[in-house]
Amino acid sequence: MAYNDLSEKEGLENFDWDIISSTGIGSGYSKVEKNSISEMYENTISEMKEGEVLSGTIVGISNREVIVNIGFKSDGLVTISEFRDTPNIKIGDVIDVFVETKEDRSGQLVLSRKKAKLVSAWKNIQRALDEDIIVEALVKRRTKGGLIVDLFSVEAFLPGSQIDVKPIRDFDIYVGKVMEVKVVKINYTNDNVVVSHKVLIEKDIEDQKVVILNNLEKGQVLEGVIKNITNFGVFVDLGGVDGLLHITDISWGRINRPDEILSLDQKINVVVLDFDEEKKRISLGMKQLTPHPWEALPEGTAVGSKIKGKIVNVADYGAFLEIVTGIEGLIHVSEMSWSQHLRNPQDFIKVGDEIEAVVLTLDKDEHKMSLGIKQLTEDPWTNSKTFDKYAIGTKHSGVVRNLTNFGLFVELEEGIDGLIHVSDLSWTKKIKHPSEFIKLGESIDVIVLELDVENKRLALGHKQLEENPWDTFETVFYVGSNHQCTVVQKTDKSATLELPYGIEGFSSSKNIIKEDGKAAEVGENLTFKVVEFAKDERKIILSHFATYQEEEKKETPAGAAGPKKGGETKKAKKVETEVKPTTLGDNEVLSNLKEQMNSPETSKKAKAKKED
Repeated sequence: MAYNDLSEKEGLENFDWDIISSTGIGSGYSKVEKNSISEMYENTISEMKEGEVLSGTIVGISNREVIVNIGFKSDGLVTISEFRDTPNIKIGDVIDVFVETKEDRSGQLVLSRKKAKLVSAWKNIQRALDEDIIVEALVKRRTKGGLIVDLFSVEAFLPGSQIDVKPIRDFDIYVGKVMEVKVVKINYTNDNVVVSHKVLIEKDIEDQKVVILNNLEKGQVLEGVIKNITNFGVFVDLGGVDGLLHITDISWGRINRPDEILSLDQKINVVVLDFDEEKKRISLGMKQLTPHPWEALPEGTAVGSKIKGKIVNVADYGAFLEIVTGIEGLIHVSEMSWSQHLRNPQDFIKVGDEIEAVVLTLDKDEHKMSLGIKQLTEDPWTNSKTFDKYAIGTKHSGVVRNLTNFGLFVELEEGIDGLIHVSDLSWTKKIKHPSEFIKLGESIDVIVLELDVENKRLALGHKQLEENPWDTFETVFYVGSNHQCTVVQKTDKSATLELPYGIEGFSSSKNIIKEDGKAAEVGENLTFKVVEFAKDERKIILSHFATYQEEEKKETPAGAAGPKKGGETKKAKKVETEVKPTTLGDNEVLSNLKEQMNSPETSKKAKAKKED
């Protein structure tokens, strides 16, 4: 019915219904009953707000929509597509819905089951975090760094490091499985949830660890699983506590890397070697579960016996020969050759070589054995033929094996070395270090100067292969003779000169002063006079000053006054100026000497020295 005007409406609202009780209308209810009925009516219409999640009952289903009664003045509609996960819905089912809008353009109440599930999911997730609740999650797929799980219809991230206490190498094996997890982090800004399965395992492990550590004893044999492999050993999971199996305790034999005989996730038996209660460190052994190989040393192994094996390691000081697995002997480099000068062990043997050796020492208690390979051949110094072969004056060719400040060592054959003193390298050159003359590994011709069989020593010479040219130089560079010389080096007190035939001469600094009062410079070629010839010391002293001093004396008249004090350069002592005539024999000697100086071998050595 309709109201004619506002006054009529107000009149009805203020109308007292009690006055008509006598007419019979409403006369069956008391005032209290009327209030109760009014209250019941009002409670049938629920008060709600948009954005709330309410429970409702399905009262109708069509091809497009599901009709839900939530106790509002009108029923709400939910799109049928939101029920794809529950195709067997029926009238009377109670569901949670989200109030999107009380009235749309058509005046219809619009609800959402999907949003209701989402809101409820976040409430459950927050509750799980706040109350530390264990929840189940379905692993949907793997992703970079971990797994994506379904948690109350919300996708959550399970990092790879939080899957298990041990490293996980294959994430795909978890896809499609249900796992128990705990919520560890929520980021509402990015709708991001992080969960962990590891925290559940760690709690169980801590309980197991306490039991294991309380019962742990040295010598105890345990079963474990290899969880990590490094260069220095492997870490073994003993069921909640880790132990280190060092590489040296894996096998009695020598191994370069643990992964040569062990692999990840492999089950092995180990023995407890040591346990640090404070640091909770456990040292494990695997080779200790088998007898030591030295307890089964091959029969007949004794000092002086010959054994065969394989080289397993080569060091600077020697090589290790493995006779059987776990038994090795050291071949020191000094026992590889009869040569008295140590060389690199790799010059003799290499890893993997199978060789024979002689047992030199054997200590079964200490598990040590020293071996030698030079003992398989005769010591050349004990062979009588060596004395004749290397008699004094015999000539040989050898290889330079070592250079020292005082000379060089030459290997004539395996085990026979000799020393050439630096003074026995050249008749004419002043050699300060053998490296100026020759290099390591080069060949050199020698002559035996001394032979000491008892001490196994040979004194060798190189210059003695040629005649001593100083016998000839004595007739050429005699005192008073003049020669063209080149200044090759200067110091504050002296100068080194190059004479004919490549001979070195020396002059004091005052004796290289020229007539103009200036000192000769390096590279300058001048006439010098021999003022001293020392054959035994192989030394020639010369003076340029003496060449023009004699001329000045000749030009000064007898009785004339000499130079004033502090004026001219001081005069040198008078030297012999007469020149001895050169004989035919001298010419022949000089010719031979020149040829010798210009020989290919001499030129090669001079060139090598210049390049150095």
